[in-house]
Amino acid sequence: MSVHTTACPRNCYSTCGMRVHVADGKIRRIEPHAGNRATPEGVCLKGLSYVERVRSPDRILQPLRRTSSGSFEPIGWDDALDEIAGQLHRVREAFGPQSLLYYAGSGTKGLLNACGMEFWRLFGGCTTTYGDLCWPAGLEATRLTLGDNRHSAPWDIARARLILMWGKNAAETNIHQMPFIQEALAAGGRLVVIDPRRTESVEKADLWLRPRPGSDGALALALCGEVIRSGGVDTEFVANHVHGYEEFCRLALEHDAERAAEICEVPANRIRELASWILATRPMTITAGYGMQRYTNSGQTVRAILGLLAITGNLGRPGAGWVYANLQSHVFDEVRDPVACYPPAEPDGVVRVSVSTARLGRDLLDQAEPPIRMAWVERGNPVTQNPDTNVVLEALRSLEYRVVVDQFLTDTAREADIVLPAKSMFEQTDVIGAYWHPYVQLRQKVLEPPGEVKPETEIYRLLASKLGIAPSDLDGRIPGPSDEEVEAFLETRLAPHEGLSLERLKEGPALPASHEEVAFSGSRFATPSGRVELASDEAADRWGVDRLPRYAEPEESVRRAGGSNRYPLYLMTPNTKNRIHSQFGNLEMIRRVDPGPAVHVHPEDATVRGIEEAALVRVFNARGEFRLPARLDSGLKSGCVSVTNGWWIPEGGTVNFCSPGKETDMGHGAAFHDTLVEVEAV
Repeated sequence: MSVHTTACPRNCYSTCGMRVHVADGKIRRIEPHAGNRATPEGVCLKGLSYVERVRSPDRILQPLRRTSSGSFEPIGWDDALDEIAGQLHRVREAFGPQSLLYYAGSGTKGLLNACGMEFWRLFGGCTTTYGDLCWPAGLEATRLTLGDNRHSAPWDIARARLILMWGKNAAETNIHQMPFIQEALAAGGRLVVIDPRRTESVEKADLWLRPRPGSDGALALALCGEVIRSGGVDTEFVANHVHGYEEFCRLALEHDAERAAEICEVPANRIRELASWILATRPMTITAGYGMQRYTNSGQTVRAILGLLAITGNLGRPGAGWVYANLQSHVFDEVRDPVACYPPAEPDGVVRVSVSTARLGRDLLDQAEPPIRMAWVERGNPVTQNPDTNVVLEALRSLEYRVVVDQFLTDTAREADIVLPAKSMFEQTDVIGAYWHPYVQLRQKVLEPPGEVKPETEIYRLLASKLGIAPSDLDGRIPGPSDEEVEAFLETRLAPHEGLSLERLKEGPALPASHEEVAFSGSRFATPSGRVELASDEAADRWGVDRLPRYAEPEESVRRAGGSNRYPLYLMTPNTKNRIHSQFGNLEMIRRVDPGPAVHVHPEDATVRGIEEAALVRVFNARGEFRLPARLDSGLKSGCVSVTNGWWIPEGGTVNFCSPGKETDMGHGAAFHDTLVEVEAV
């Protein structure tokens, strides 16, 4: 039996280091790698399910072509690539290369992901997306306020004495954070969870606040107002390191516990209680989730929350700070900006960056000069995961040709004309960063690809030969097919970075030379003023928002003036410990613990609608609908319904049939949670 160092590349906080035991060409055991201090407990259930995933009977092992009946049949690689090359030639000659959409999701992390865009540049260009489905509003708000996106090492939170888990359910979605939080609690610290749902994290909390969805900014400003009125401001930190405090102070003093209680539907005494804890406790860490920054007001919300840390001096100190996104491991140019938030001010004449990920369907339909005629999709499942699924389907079906690269027949793959089989994480070596811990890790090849599976880099090289692209043009852009060529390619990317090499990474995870254990420990902030910016001219100039984090209702809110009561319920679509969005849910191992979707409804909301436990209900708005069994849940805030995201269309729980194709107020994020619905018994 051989043992290999590798790491999980999924779009997940943990990016677990692991040691994989292989015998007879099969994975026999997966265990934690001691070199990754952030993930000592080992992989989660999803990670363990890799044993099934790599040899699942549903895995695509050869190219598939859509038949006239809509089903799929096997096709040889040569024929598949000939057909794809013919379509590429046709659309390029008729409409130009920018009539091809290149859509790359975030299903896996890796340095080799950049090879896709290198290929399309050699093709002559393409159209691609900007923005991101996950976290851009929070990223941009953090950058505007603190200068960049980094936070202290994950284990630093054990030194906190007050932890605010804001819109985050770490017990399910950031499980390796919980042992460090437990250390803090064992040492006398306290945990506050702010979430409309009673989650597994709430069970660990000393205090739980349930704000109305989208009202978190008002709560943050009220807490700031209470701190200021009570004399809890760290005047030395503010004087030396905060820009715009006087203006921010005036804004915060417009808010108090009573005003927030009315807006957020949280008892005023609970708000004052939390404010008293903040006043009395140092150090404080706020660890924020991504769900609460998926509203049309969410960038301003995050700026307001950061204000609470700034005025209390809880930045740049052990046990204190902002835990949201740690990009310290993103040291390679190709992966440094995984969000691609901003379309370029000036087109480069080759790649047209003109499709908002949040508005994917509508923007595809609206593209002109040239219109989009063909799509190539890899590492993503936009039919299920992008907002406004009905419009995404309309847009994809309006195209003349579609290619999808995937391991399984997802909802997006089922829309393709050709489906090409994708490698698993164990079948090609790559280098990956993370966004919670600071390690750079090697995702090492441990298995040969099964069947006729080829890594994407090899697919691009084979397709290049069909398109007349010279092999010499690929050199330095896309590695050759052999393991040695891949490793040589990666070694050249590692060479400029001190302490990083394949030999070193084969031993285990490595910290980049620039790693900062306690973020902002020198109180240096890469903002225009060199300080924490609570007032930001750039926020106003770039995004058209107030230079202060002023609160406004989300665009789709039951409290909007003139709003209709036709759709009176907030639809929440959280993540779950059992899947990463639409991945893993098709595996038998996962099905045993999570057999199918359900819509959680508060008993009060169910009673007035005549809905009983397990009854089939219709969740709907003007954009679409889906039907699921109801689950009565008194732990959910009344006025809300909740369905975990990621279920495929045949499973009935594709929540994005109802979500809007809207962007967040900054960062070009997806405002998934600006979603009002009605629920009725079927």
